[in-house]
Order: sequence, then structure tokens, then C-alpha cells
Amino acid sequence: MNGNRELGTRDFQSVDGGSSSSVRESLISPDTILSALANEHRRAILSALENAPEMTLDYELLVDLVATRVWTEGGNRSSDEHRQGIRTALHHTHLPILHEARIVDYEDETGNIQFVGGELERVLLKLIDSYCINE
Repeated sequence: MNGNRELGTRDFQSVDGGSSSSVRESLISPDTILSALANEHRRAILSALENAPEMTLDYELLVDLVATRVWTEGGNRSSDEHRQGIRTALHHTHLPILHEARIVDYEDETGNIQFVGGELERVLLKLIDSYCINE
């Protein structure tokens, strides 16, 4: 990431380290970022990625980490049914939203997900997480 970039822009690279040829820096709306962070599952994804080496995780490990953090009331966080629900929600809903907002990059071939967002996403995520912990 370029620490000198303007607020709301980001360097966008694929997980394999190569740059996207069509989009090197793109303007990202603060509304897009706030909308992406408005969901507990997406915040769990980003927190897991932020704490991972090179901010990259294997899809199945990410499913496990999100399933441990997020659960429905009365549910069992370790149940196979819960993990399958998380797996489906990540694949069909949450990862596409984060990818479209250019906060994560997902490589189908490798199964790796990488945080590619900027400082604004990190600051907001930390602020939201600290608020949720202190509720």
C-alpha cells in the first residue's frame, strides 16, 4: 500500500502480488466503505484478515474464524450447520460485496482472500470493534 495516497483511494493488487492493469488507483466512496463495514459478518472477515500474516487467509480457515466470531442466538458456533451457513453467506453475499468495494481480493484458483483496503477501512474497523467490545 502506498502510504502517500489520497484518502479514499487505494492501490489494488491481486493476491498473487500482480497489479490490476485496468485499475491501479480508484476512488472509493466513503458510503461504499461504510456500507461494507455495516455488517457483522463482513467486519469479522476484515478483522480475521487484518490479523493474518500478509493479511491473507485460505477460504476454509476464514470460514472457521468467522464462524467462531459470529453466531445466531441459540446457535452452536461449532456446529457443522452453522459453518455451512457461514460458508454460503461468505461465498454468495459478503465476499462479493467486499470485493466490489475493493476491500478484499479473492482468488478462486488458490482459495486465498487478501485484505487490500486502505487506512480508512482499518481505522473504522478498529473504532467499530472497540465500541462493540465496550457495549
